[in-house]
Amino acid sequence: MLPAGEIGKVRAASCCPESGDEMKNTEEKSDMNIAALVGREQLMQDRDDDQLPLNVSAFIEKEVGNDLKSLKKLGKLIEQMTENKMKLEEQVLTISSEIPKRIQSALKDAEESQQVLNQFLEQETSLFSSITSHLLTAQPWMDDLGAMINQIEEIEQHLTYLKWVSQIEELSDNIQQYLMTNNVPEAASILVTMTELDIKLQESSCTHLLSFMRATVKFWHKILKDKLTSDFEEILAQLHWPFITHTQSQTVGISRSASAPEVYATLETLFCQLLKLQASYLCWSGKVTKTTSYSVFVPEWYLAQVLMWIGNHAHFLDEKIQPILEKADSAVNARLEFSRGLMMLILEKLASDIPCLLYDDNLFCHLVDEVLLFERELHSVHGYPSTFASCMHILSEETCFQRWLTVERKFALQKMDSMLSSEAAWVSQYKDITDVDEMKVPNCAEVFMTLLLVITDRYKNLPTAPRKLQFLELQKDLVDDFRIRLTQVMKEETRASLDFRYCAILNAVNYISTVLADWADNVFFLQLQQAALEVFAENNVLSKLQLGQLASMESSVFDDMINLLERLKLDMLTRQVDHVFREVKDAAKLYKKERWLSLPSQSEQAVMSLSSSACPLLLTLRDRLLQLEQQLCFSLFRIFWQMLVEKLDVYIYQEIILANHFNEGGAAQLQFDMTRNLFPLFSHYCKRPENYFKHVKEACIVLNLNTGSALLLKDVLQSASEHLPATAALNEVGIYKLAQQDVEILLNLRTNWPNTGK
Repeated sequence: MLPAGEIGKVRAASCCPESGDEMKNTEEKSDMNIAALVGREQLMQDRDDDQLPLNVSAFIEKEVGNDLKSLKKLGKLIEQMTENKMKLEEQVLTISSEIPKRIQSALKDAEESQQVLNQFLEQETSLFSSITSHLLTAQPWMDDLGAMINQIEEIEQHLTYLKWVSQIEELSDNIQQYLMTNNVPEAASILVTMTELDIKLQESSCTHLLSFMRATVKFWHKILKDKLTSDFEEILAQLHWPFITHTQSQTVGISRSASAPEVYATLETLFCQLLKLQASYLCWSGKVTKTTSYSVFVPEWYLAQVLMWIGNHAHFLDEKIQPILEKADSAVNARLEFSRGLMMLILEKLASDIPCLLYDDNLFCHLVDEVLLFERELHSVHGYPSTFASCMHILSEETCFQRWLTVERKFALQKMDSMLSSEAAWVSQYKDITDVDEMKVPNCAEVFMTLLLVITDRYKNLPTAPRKLQFLELQKDLVDDFRIRLTQVMKEETRASLDFRYCAILNAVNYISTVLADWADNVFFLQLQQAALEVFAENNVLSKLQLGQLASMESSVFDDMINLLERLKLDMLTRQVDHVFREVKDAAKLYKKERWLSLPSQSEQAVMSLSSSACPLLLTLRDRLLQLEQQLCFSLFRIFWQMLVEKLDVYIYQEIILANHFNEGGAAQLQFDMTRNLFPLFSHYCKRPENYFKHVKEACIVLNLNTGSALLLKDVLQSASEHLPATAALNEVGIYKLAQQDVEILLNLRTNWPNTGK
């Protein structure tokens, strides 16, 4: 056997043919490294030899110094140094003798380890051969044993299967024994246990066992159900159920005693049997066709019958059944469960009838009306929760809902046509009642808004927000359609913009706009606005600004309609103002030509009187104001006269005052006509009408200033500049509206200046 080092060399040589050259190169590199190390040590030794004299002199300098008396210490120093030298030599000799021994010991340990390793390798080879031989010998035994284990496992599975079957049969026998002794509660408990076993077996792959278990459970469930049903039929017969009248439910008494747990355990079956009995009253065997007459199809009959049954059974359910449920710590409300059961029958009936009525508008509309009335009474009178299933869910189904929208639109448009074509369309039904007729609403507008309100009441209980939003869009379409119809009628009356019909249209537009603005603050429409915001955000229909306005309640769901109506209202008011203003201008032609330069002064007249040329102007203005005050509502008339006053103020200022020159008498007459005759015409509508005639009022002030004040004001205005305006001086005499240049023009219109001799 080769040594470990030689084995490594042999393996290296066998693996690579170039290993000899590589080893030679490695040895050369090693020699070069050794030579480098030796040279480095020699260099360091030379350096130490050079430093030795310096170190010795430094040591002597430290120990002896410049003191000659210290030379006595040299003997001791020599002895110490000699002693240290001997110790160092002994240590060097000791180390030099121990190193070879350690190397030999390490080599010996390595050889022993190699021998032990070789022994282990030989043992491993021998053991591997033994194990392989043993496995080959034991393989037939393992095959036989595996087959036996598989048989045992299969037998155990069969045994477990039989145990399950035995357990099922045992439970079935127990149920049968309890039924033979008429112990129904125990039989029901065993059935519950069997059902729990059925639930545990759901994850099993034994399909036949599962089928057997399920069939057994269903079998005994049917037997127990039939048993309980027969018992409850007997109880119902004793109770004379169902109650046909309200007094019957109050006077009924139970002839035999029953424990609370028994009644509670079978209460659900009681309700099921009750609903089956009442279904016989509700079921209608005939089919509705397009030719079915109204007398045959009467949904109000069975809807009213259900409401009557709920009312008749309320006392019995509250007084007899509910206490039993409360004793059993049940959260079930007997009356609500009874109502919900009847509601399910109604839903089943509607689901079968509605498809047959979709193409008959009258019958379908009648059905919807009756269902809505039924829903309203059910929720308001009988306290039926909105979270329970209701008829609105049936009406919300796509086909039925779209038909409902179509019918609502059709009948609404027909109603609009009929009310606009009626003779009383533009007459207010409250015209003879002053306190009620503030808005002066024509009959057509009031009927239309009532129609929208009725539509709101009809769809506000729909279960989902998207359905409500579709109805809201229908309402907005109807408002827009009605606005277009009003616009068409208005255009026919444009030539007579002050007549009663034109004013009635304007009142209608104002009323609809006002009501829609009020509705925008209603909680129901605010909720719809929030729902619309979510829909718009999902579909990216609106811009971020519009979404922000909706979210912050700056806008409402009716804003588009309100803006269109307000635009129409402003246009109609502008037409009326322009019409009256034209009449006033025609009546003011003589007043414009008044000789303001030659009128006598106030001191020359005994009493100031109205200018005769101003009478047509004031009469025309008074008559039109009275006429429109009677025909327009208060808010519209206020807007009207304010718009008219604004135009009239500018007209008098520009066309009469600035177009003439005034002596002292002319200025006084103008002021008298304005302040004592024109302004008081509007005193009935506001406390200070002169504030609406700012141009005329301030022009009269300037024209009627006494001569000294006028001269002083003129000097101030002439000396004023951009940096030093004459605002304070103007305010002091009561001028706030007119600009400085306008005041200078007015001062130049005065002719009663003193003669300065210039």
